[in-house]
Amino acid sequence: MRTLSLGYSPCPNDTFIFYALVHGKIDREGLVFREVLEDVETLNQMARQQRLDITKVSFHAFGHLRDAYCLLRSGGALGKGCGPLVIARDVCTMKDLRGKTIAIPGTLTTAFLLLQVFDPELKKHIKVMPFHRIIGAVKNGEADAGLLIHESRFTYQRSDVKQVIDLGAWWEQQTGLPIPLGCIIARRDLGIDLLQKIEALIRKSLEYGFSKSDEPKTYIKSYAQELEDRVIEQHISLYVNQYSLDIGDDGVHAVEELFRRAAGQGIIPGSSLPLFPAS
Repeated sequence: MRTLSLGYSPCPNDTFIFYALVHGKIDREGLVFREVLEDVETLNQMARQQRLDITKVSFHAFGHLRDAYCLLRSGGALGKGCGPLVIARDVCTMKDLRGKTIAIPGTLTTAFLLLQVFDPELKKHIKVMPFHRIIGAVKNGEADAGLLIHESRFTYQRSDVKQVIDLGAWWEQQTGLPIPLGCIIARRDLGIDLLQKIEALIRKSLEYGFSKSDEPKTYIKSYAQELEDRVIEQHISLYVNQYSLDIGDDGVHAVEELFRRAAGQGIIPGSSLPLFPAS
């Protein structure tokens, strides 16, 4: 039996994907997974310290980690209509936010990467805080604007704040590609055979979730920030899709384009290593 550390977030899309794997609902082929549930920015930082064998991270973080980690084809969060939102108390434009304080959910989130790609000036006055605090911080004046991810993009309308831009929609208009948000990466030194086995097990775990969608609900709700069934279902249906089963050619092109733009602006380092496991 080999034990591997597996990091993922408590967000419904991740708990849905990994439910079957960590609860032994599928044949794990002699592997034991020690799950570590943390918010994605904590996982990003843990991966930077190479503390996890396999982990969910933002694509922004992966851009800094390609020497030690490779991308797995299954388990990621990509898609259309699912990008981060910028909100503010009043209707304004992104240009109006230059020089203003923007609350962000972490410096290694893909949301913050997209914000910088959109306008490098906007990175100058940021305030980092947990994603679930951002709406309140904007509403009470702690920040002039906020960058929303996860469940927050479904619930901000309940508060007296307005959407300034959907950065995912902007990306789609610019590129015609899905937005790469989060991914599953694994240590390159695990070796090609083990990496391919892990990738296949994640896909089987997700297929189990699709076939028995009611079964993981108790597990999902035990970690979700928002407990309403409607919000949880919206979250899963938006972030768990065909790209989660396999990133596909469109997904690969999207990652390559995101990294090309980010490296071109000096946000992430360039790399000659392949994205995926290689022998």
